[in-house]
Amino acid sequence: MTVTEDHIETQLEVQPETLTSVQAQSPTPAQADAQVETALQALLQACVQNIRNANLVMIEKAFRFCVNAHSRDLRASGEPYYTHAVEVAIIVAREVRLDDVSVAAALLHDVVEDTDFSVKDVKEEFGEDVANIVDGVTKITDVFKSHEVRQAASYRKLLLSMVNDVRVILVKFADRLHNMRTLQYLKPEKQQRIARETLDIYAPFAHRFGLGSIKWELEDLSFKYLNREAYDQIKNALSTKRNERGDYIEAFAKPIKERLLEHGLQCEISGRAKHLYSIYNKMLKRDKSLDEIYDLFAVRIILDTENVNECFVAYGIASDIYTPVPERFKNYISVPKKNGYQSLHTTVIGPGGKKVEVQIRTRKMHEISERGVAAHFIYKERTNGNYTEDKELEEWANWVREIFDNAGDDAPEQLIESFKLNLFQEEIYLFTPKGDLRILPKGSTPVDFAFDIHGRVGYHCIGAKVNGKIIPLNYQLQSGDQVEILTSKNQTPSKDWERFVITHKAKSSIRKYLNEDKRRRIAEGKEIWERRLKKLEVRSLNEEDMDRIAQTLKYANKSELFLALGAGGLDVDNVGKIAEERFSGNPAARKAAQQAAQQQALPQLPPATDEASTFDKFTNRARSEAANGITLLGEGKTPILYSYARCCNPVPGDDIVGIVTVGSGIKIHRRACKNVRMMMDSAMRPRITDVEWSAADRQDFLAAIRITGEDRTAMLSDITSAIVSFNNTNIRGVNIDSFDSMFEGVVTVYVKNTEHLERLFLKLKKIKGVKSVERFEE
Repeated sequence: MTVTEDHIETQLEVQPETLTSVQAQSPTPAQADAQVETALQALLQACVQNIRNANLVMIEKAFRFCVNAHSRDLRASGEPYYTHAVEVAIIVAREVRLDDVSVAAALLHDVVEDTDFSVKDVKEEFGEDVANIVDGVTKITDVFKSHEVRQAASYRKLLLSMVNDVRVILVKFADRLHNMRTLQYLKPEKQQRIARETLDIYAPFAHRFGLGSIKWELEDLSFKYLNREAYDQIKNALSTKRNERGDYIEAFAKPIKERLLEHGLQCEISGRAKHLYSIYNKMLKRDKSLDEIYDLFAVRIILDTENVNECFVAYGIASDIYTPVPERFKNYISVPKKNGYQSLHTTVIGPGGKKVEVQIRTRKMHEISERGVAAHFIYKERTNGNYTEDKELEEWANWVREIFDNAGDDAPEQLIESFKLNLFQEEIYLFTPKGDLRILPKGSTPVDFAFDIHGRVGYHCIGAKVNGKIIPLNYQLQSGDQVEILTSKNQTPSKDWERFVITHKAKSSIRKYLNEDKRRRIAEGKEIWERRLKKLEVRSLNEEDMDRIAQTLKYANKSELFLALGAGGLDVDNVGKIAEERFSGNPAARKAAQQAAQQQALPQLPPATDEASTFDKFTNRARSEAANGITLLGEGKTPILYSYARCCNPVPGDDIVGIVTVGSGIKIHRRACKNVRMMMDSAMRPRITDVEWSAADRQDFLAAIRITGEDRTAMLSDITSAIVSFNNTNIRGVNIDSFDSMFEGVVTVYVKNTEHLERLFLKLKKIKGVKSVERFEE
């Protein structure tokens, strides 16, 4: 005979209909048979009372199968093992109120795990739906263990089960709830582990599914085993005041009920039990004693109506009789929680000056608040035997699906941490300029909000306004904010965004764009090279040849080489000369290419301290480099290999100088750049050389503009409109912050030259409220 410890204990307060009154002592065969029949009748009665059109024949068959399969097993309590499965099935029927298929699956949920029967056996006896639920529950038995993660496949199985049939997770909740109710038979260390696991994973997960009653009980039972002293203290204190609270609430509710009846509203008003763990957390959070927690007095008004507006009528009546506390009003009817919860919350000053927390809801809202996703469990059988779920049920499944999609190929340990993080994320409620509601995790930024609206809005987001004020893109939004996203067709996601966005949708969308952009640039670079290759006198080049060329130019491989070509960071002529030097079939062409390569090759600067000598060597070899835009001054005007410094973003018309760098040609700076001024006064001065703009350059240049002014409504819109309206100037990015009644920010734009930039300055200075406009330098 086997004794199992995986499935546990008895309820704190035993309901007369449940089976926990079964004696642990060994019964006679006749007594055992009588107990089996009593258990069956209790189960069937729960199904008849709570499940419409329940297939009692199937349920009895599953019951008999369960009793037979577990006939040799005992629980840690000494009870026959089948009693656990029956209790779980009764919870499914009475407290979660699912269907007969779920009840049958609950009866069989441990058969595959703990006996010799297989999923195939269950399928042959009870059909595919029951077998799938049993299989799902079996695979995820240990999936949420916070101290250990066993197999990544279990997580994938959970995902597939959730997507295909939400009943898997609901049966699992019932299983865990009965385990927690019967925890006292295990050793203290195992009680602690299971209680912690329940508090960390199952309770918040039940909250996400809107299973209020199960969530509260799981928390209180976990609290009992994790902090028994505090649990007993609060429980005893509440017990001594139970009659006092009952009398007070009855007196409080009487005038409200009378007024509601006068308005033709049938209702149920009752004291709402405050849960021990919730009270304990409030005591800690507010640093108050039990007597100071005012919402120990809590009332729930449940209206028998389909008209949700009647809830506001009831609120008006309650507020007319008792003085409301305005800041304590919350409207979860117009703005439901993400788990579907709807109710009006308020706090009023009741008799004797005591604060009373009041919840007002319809009967349907109450069902959803207690049973959450199970209350939306509406399966409609089609002709092909499949089932369909309602929209709200699908939202819960989508939430779980998104968590696991986000995991990708993460290790199991990383996946459970991500899962727990999502479980505990608080939500904030945000509004679009048109008043549409968006619910995002706490800590979300305007970029998260933009991607939540639509991927295209996120891709082109250049700035945002919150409640009419300009804010930076990394600003953390607050509940109640009205958010307006400003877009530009030229804006694209930045790698910097990945550092501050928190939603899965934003992160994955940004990564997807950056990866696609890299692939696009590699393809463009490859195309540029293939066009140039047709004009070269070289033999056919294979992949190994291209990798050798890439390594010669200090790139890891040919893909990085093509990326540099596509991004404009490398001149294709340089690549062509290297190819001719190494692979030309024409000796004369190869010799010419070698001579050209020797002249243009950029040396690594040696450690020698003679800076003047170093510069001479560099400039001598750079004389023949062809490049548009910049020429080196000296003996004639020689094109050079160069790039523009990001610290000062020079544009044509600026007074510029060049700085010789190691391996990257010459960096072009504005002469007024602070980095140049620092080098003028240091040993690095010999690296500075005179350069000038070439008339041949016609490209656009990036420039940064710092703007300050008064923070007013439509300021950001006026700024972007002024820029775009002049020569259709493209905006690359906007980063603006506000403080008090002022704003300061940087706008990066593409311009042709300094004249273009100066014209933008003039237009921006004419905007009402703008105080200063100047070039920005990092």
